[in-house]
Amino acid sequence: MPALGERMSVSDSLKNLLLEIARQQSLEAVMRTVVERLAGEEHIALARIWLIRSGDICATCPMAGECPDQTRCLHLVASAGRSLDDNAPSWGRLDGAFARFPMGVRKVGRVAATGECVAALDVQQNTEWIAQTDWAHKEAIRGFVGQPLVFKGEIMGVLAIFTRTPLSQHCLDWLRMIADLVAASIAHAKAFDEIQSLRTQLELENAYLKEEVSDARAFGEIVGQSPALRNIIQQIELVAPTDASVLILGESGTGKELVAQEIHRRSQRHERAMVRVNCASVPRELYESEFFGHTKGAFTGAVKDRIGRFGLAHGGTLLLDEVGEIPLELQSKLLRVLQEGSYERVGEEKTREADVRLIAATNRDLKTEIGEGRFRQDLFYRLNVFPIEVPPLRKRKEDIPLLADLFLKQASRRFNRPIKGLSQGNILSLQAYDWPGNVRELLNVIERAVITSRSGAIRLDLPKSSSGKGRKALPASSPTSVVPDDEMKRRERENILAALDQTNWQVHGPGGAAELLGLRPTTLASRIKRMGLSRTTE
Repeated sequence: MPALGERMSVSDSLKNLLLEIARQQSLEAVMRTVVERLAGEEHIALARIWLIRSGDICATCPMAGECPDQTRCLHLVASAGRSLDDNAPSWGRLDGAFARFPMGVRKVGRVAATGECVAALDVQQNTEWIAQTDWAHKEAIRGFVGQPLVFKGEIMGVLAIFTRTPLSQHCLDWLRMIADLVAASIAHAKAFDEIQSLRTQLELENAYLKEEVSDARAFGEIVGQSPALRNIIQQIELVAPTDASVLILGESGTGKELVAQEIHRRSQRHERAMVRVNCASVPRELYESEFFGHTKGAFTGAVKDRIGRFGLAHGGTLLLDEVGEIPLELQSKLLRVLQEGSYERVGEEKTREADVRLIAATNRDLKTEIGEGRFRQDLFYRLNVFPIEVPPLRKRKEDIPLLADLFLKQASRRFNRPIKGLSQGNILSLQAYDWPGNVRELLNVIERAVITSRSGAIRLDLPKSSSGKGRKALPASSPTSVVPDDEMKRRERENILAALDQTNWQVHGPGGAAELLGLRPTTLASRIKRMGLSRTTE
C-alpha cells in the first residue's frame, strides 16, 4: 500500500486488501487483518475499529459519566500500531480508557452517531481533536480521521487512524473506500459467524434430540379421560401460552415430562427445542458446565468449547427434571440466571443472554427439603409460579384401559409380535394392581407380556405390590365370589406356564419352576404331563 501522501493506484491498494480479507472467514480475523495492514503503512501510527454493541461494562466504564444512554456504545474490537517508544505498552490491547465510547461523545462517538466522517488534517494546527495532547506530541501525531462503517444504510461502527504526516483530501477519499470495503467485509463475516453459530446450534440440538429419542421410553401423547387428567389438561391450556415458570410435581413414572412437552408444544416457543436436563444424573463437579457451558481449557478435560443447556434452549424451553437434586451451592447461580436472564460460561467473562422458558419437575417434597436446608426457599418461589401436580396411576384407574391398549399396540409393532388384545380379565387385573411405578411400570409390564406371548394371547405377570395384591389379583369386590372349577383349572394352567416361561422350562433345582411355585419337582412334572404342556403349547 503506498504512503498516504502520495498519489497512487487506489484500485491496486483495494485489490490487495480485498484479497487478503477474502482469505479470512471470521469477523475477528477480518478486523485484525484490516488494522494490521493499515498500521503496517509507514506513516500510520495507530489503526482501530470500534463496533456498535450493547452496553456491558457501564458500572466500571471510564466514560460512564458522559454516556447519555447506557443501552448501546462503541466497543473497541481491533487495534494495531507502533509507538516511537520501544518500551511503551502494546497498542494491540483492547482495554484501557478508550475500550468503550458512548454514542455521540467525542470524535469517535460523533462519527458513530451521525454517520459522517470526522477528520483533523493537521492536529498541530487544531489540537481540540486530540484528547491526549501529551501522547500526540510524544508520538508525533499529525493527522486523525474517523470514517463510519456503513453497510446498506446501517452504521456498524467506526474505523479510525492516527498518522504521523498531515492528511490530504485524497487520503480521506482513499480511506472512505477502505471503510466501505471493511463495512461490507464485516457484514459478510458477521453473517458467516451467525450462520456457523446457527449451524452449530442446530447440530447440537439435533444430536441432543436424537439422544433424547433413543433414550426416551415415551408414553406417547397424553392419554386418558379421568377427571384428574382432564384437570391437568385444563391447567396446561391456562399456563402454556404464557412464559411463566412451571413446577410439575408427582411420583416417579407418572409422566411429568409428558406434561412439560405438552406445555412447550402449546407455547409460543414451540418452534424451538425443549431441552431436558436430568439433574439427578449430572456429576456434582460438572453441574455448572452442564448448565452454562465452558470454554476450551477452562478445566482439566475441557478440550473444546461447549454450549451448556441454557445455550441450547435459547429461545425455547428448558426442563429441569428432578430439580430437587441440584446441589445447594449451585442453586444460587441458577437463581441468578432466572432473575437476571444472563449467565457466563465456565472460564469465560462474556455475559450471555438466557432467553428460556423454565419448567421444573420433581418427585420430592420441596417444602420438606427447604425445612431441612437442602433447597433454597427463594429458588422454590421462583420455580413455583404455576404448580401442576400429576396424580399417580392408582388415583386415575379409569385411564388404565386406554393406556394399556396404546402400549400394547406400540409394543406389538416394535417387537413384531401380533397380539389379539387385552381381555376383560387382563383389564381387571391391571386395575386391581396399585402401580407403585405408575405409567412407566405399566409400560414395562405390557412390553414384557408382549415379549413372552406365544399365541397372541396376553399373559400378565404383575409383581407383588405394596398393598399386598398379587400378580393375579381380582378386583376388590371379587373375594367373596365363587370361582368355577373350569376357571380354577385355567388359572392353574396359566400359572404353571408363566413359571416355566420365567425359568426357561427348568423344573428342578434352585431357581427352577418347582421352587418358584412352591411345589415338589415330581409333583410339578406330574401336572405338566397331565395337562399336556410343552414348549410348543399354545
